[in-house]
Parts: sequence; structure tokens; C-alpha cells
Amino acid sequence: MKFSTQVKPISYLKSHAAEIIKDITENREPMLITQNGEAKLVVMDVKSFEEQEETLAHGRTVLEKTLQREGKTAVNLEELAHKLGFGKVDDLCLSLGKDEFSPRQIEQMLHEGEEGKENKHTEPDEASITRKSRASSVVQGAKSGVLVVGTEGLMTQLARCCKPAPPDTIVGFVTRGKGVSIHRLTCKNFTEMSSKAPERVIQTEWGASGKDTVYPVDIFVLAGDRQGLLRDISEIFLREKINVIGVSTQSMKGQARMGFTAEIGSTAQLQKALTVIREVKGVLEARRQ
Repeated sequence: MKFSTQVKPISYLKSHAAEIIKDITENREPMLITQNGEAKLVVMDVKSFEEQEETLAHGRTVLEKTLQREGKTAVNLEELAHKLGFGKVDDLCLSLGKDEFSPRQIEQMLHEGEEGKENKHTEPDEASITRKSRASSVVQGAKSGVLVVGTEGLMTQLARCCKPAPPDTIVGFVTRGKGVSIHRLTCKNFTEMSSKAPERVIQTEWGASGKDTVYPVDIFVLAGDRQGLLRDISEIFLREKINVIGVSTQSMKGQARMGFTAEIGSTAQLQKALTVIREVKGVLEARRQ
């Protein structure tokens, strides 16, 4: 408080005016002001301000980790935010921090158009991507265990945007220079690409794969934060013989947000593990992303 540039005792407030010299971001203590000759205690509401700052910080961390994971740290953040429908980067980070916007949508935006990008040196002849009948040859991807109906000699790759695994309903999209990209039928990225180039959609199905064939999937777990939580969940993966190749954790306001990338033989194996994880003390949600 400042009274004619002099420091005065609280009793001085009874009949004199006070000037507030600090704003909410500088002073988070209760402030005394005078109104109509009476002293009043005003408690500045900084709780919402602090919560928003924490949410923003969490969202920034999520964004940074997503960009690092996708190898896109040099991307222009303002342009990315605008493409995703946000006015500025902080708006995007706030939505990420509140779990109102999924990092998966950022990943899809970062890789949008890559599968349909033209490469004049490796682009296959248009005739080679014309769909044939089921009676045509069936080609099996050596690593993916996928049967591609109607083409010969095209390599297959599992799409990173949706990470399909047996027995997901799958569909192929013939890319330029990268063979057939295999997506889950429900993949938003595939839906967008197929609407622009329906002639590149091709029939695919799961074929026989070796007993040691595994498929990477992403798992999200939300739980009340406590000591030993990560250990308890990791033990479940160990018991179910699921290899975890990536882990990310974030603790905020007493809640733990955990992401796992695990290698599974089938979605049945994954569902069994998720059922057990949901029974772990404090777990609120466990699902495949």
C-alpha cells in the first residue's frame, strides 16, 4: 500500500485512500483497500490463474514430446496451431493440457499428405494400382502379415497413425513410392485420404503370420497418482508377456497420465491386459489409443 508515497499503519485506512501498486501476477497475498471510509479485505482469486498456468505447462510438455517423438521439432508452432484450428499456440497447449485435444490429431496433421506425396522417380505406373478381382494374385507382406488382394510385388507397411493389429478390420491405401499403407478401417487419416483418392483404396486382410510376429500399439492409462503405480502396471505387462518399447508419464493435480507403446501378437492379448490394468488400485481409465 502507498499513501502519499509514505508507509502508514493499517489504522490509517479508516479515513484515507490507498493506492494498489501491484497487480495479480506480482502479488498473490490478500490486499487492503478503502471504500467509503471503511477498510475492506480483498482476497485476489489467484487459484484459477495458477491452475491455468499448470494446465498450459502440461500442454506444452505434451506438445514438445509429441514433436520429439515424431521427429518434427523444427515445425513452425504458429502454423501448426492454425492448421489445427487454434488462434495461437497457447490455445492449443491449453486444450492439450485439459485433454480436450488428442496428441494423435497432431501426429496425423504432421504426417498429412506424406503417403500421397508425389515422387517422380519412384512413382508406380497407374496401371499397377488398378484394383483387380479377388481371383487375382494374393501377395503377403513379409513383415506385416497382411494379405493384399489384387496386386503383385507391392510392399506393405503398417500405418503409424493408427497402428493396426490383428484382428482389426484393415484396408490398404496405395501410396506413391512407398507401397501399400495398411490402416484400421476406422482411421481418420485413412478416411480423409480415401475421400480425396478413392481409386487408391485396395482390399486387404490379415494373413498367416509367424508366432513371434508382434505389432506396436499405443495405450493410455489415467490413474490417481501414487507411489508404485508404474511398477504395478509394468508387472501386468510382464505377466502377460507384452514387451513395452516406450513409456511416458505426466503427473498433475494428483493424477497420473501414462502412455505406453507395447508390442502385441493380437488385440485379444491387449484386451486381456487392459482388463487387468483397470483393476489396479487408483486406475480410472485404461484404453488403446
